Amino acid sequence: MARVFKPEGTGPSPCFINLHGGAWNNGDLADSTGLGEYLASRGVAMSTLNFRHGPDGYPTTLADINYGIRWVKAHAKELHIDPGRVAIGGQSSGGHLAMLAAMRPKDPRYYAIPCQGCDDPSVRGVFMQWPVINPLSRYKHAKRLVAAGDPPAWAVGMDKKHETYWHSEAEMAEGNPILILERGEKVVMPPAVWLQGRPDLTHDYHDPDSDFPGNEPERFVSNYRKAGGDIEIAYFDNTKRGTDTTHEPVYQFMQKHVK
Repeated sequence: MARVFKPEGTGPSPCFINLHGGAWNNGDLADSTGLGEYLASRGVAMSTLNFRHGPDGYPTTLADINYGIRWVKAHAKELHIDPGRVAIGGQSSGGHLAMLAAMRPKDPRYYAIPCQGCDDPSVRGVFMQWPVINPLSRYKHAKRLVAAGDPPAWAVGMDKKHETYWHSEAEMAEGNPILILERGEKVVMPPAVWLQGRPDLTHDYHDPDSDFPGNEPERFVSNYRKAGGDIEIAYFDNTKRGTDTTHEPVYQFMQKHVK
C-alpha cells in the first residue's frame, strides 16, 4: 500500500518517499500524516509506503521499497510528480531502510519484484530522521541495558524484535549501512541528512565494539564523508519530534537537493 499526499495543481512536483519506523516489526503508513500534509501544503508530494516487516524478515522489506520507488516513478504522470526529482527518507528503522535502499538500488535481492515499465530505483537524496543505522550495535546496546538492570522501557524486548526480523547477527551485519562503508563495499551515495534528537538513547549512543570515539550518528557521517558522500547532521530537542521542528528540515532538504 502507498498513501500519496499531493500538492494542489497539476505539478509536476518533487516527491519525498517516506518509510515508517517501528523496529522493523511495527508501524504503518499513517504514522507520518503530519509530515505528508506539511510537505504537500508547500508544493512537495509525499508517498508513504507500507511494506513487509516482522517475521517476513530481511530482505523482503527492501524488495518492497525498491518496487515502491520504481512504481512511484512509473506512475509519475497520474501522481503529478516529476520522476527525476524523487528522494527517500524515514524515521528510526525507516531511516535505516531508506539509506540501505538508496545505497543498493540494483542489488538483485532488492530489485526482485517485477514491474512492467518500472526500471529506475534510484533516488536524488536521503533524509534520515533518527535512524537505527546499525542494527547489530543497537541489538547489543539494548541487550547490555537489560543485563545491567533497570533498563529503559524501549530496550525491554527489543532484542526479540531484532531477532524476529533479522534472524541472525550475520544478517544484522550484512544489511548495515555503517558496516557496509567500513567493509569498503561499493555503493551509491546520494546527498544525505541525518536529523537527530537529543537526548535519545535509542538512536544516539556509542558502540563499544567500535574504535570510533563518537556516537553512531557521528560514526556514520564520518564514514559517509570518507567514502566521498555528501552528508549533513543536525540536532534538535527530542521533545519536538513530529512537529514543524522536524518537518521543516525535510522541506529544506528537498529545496536544496531535489529542485
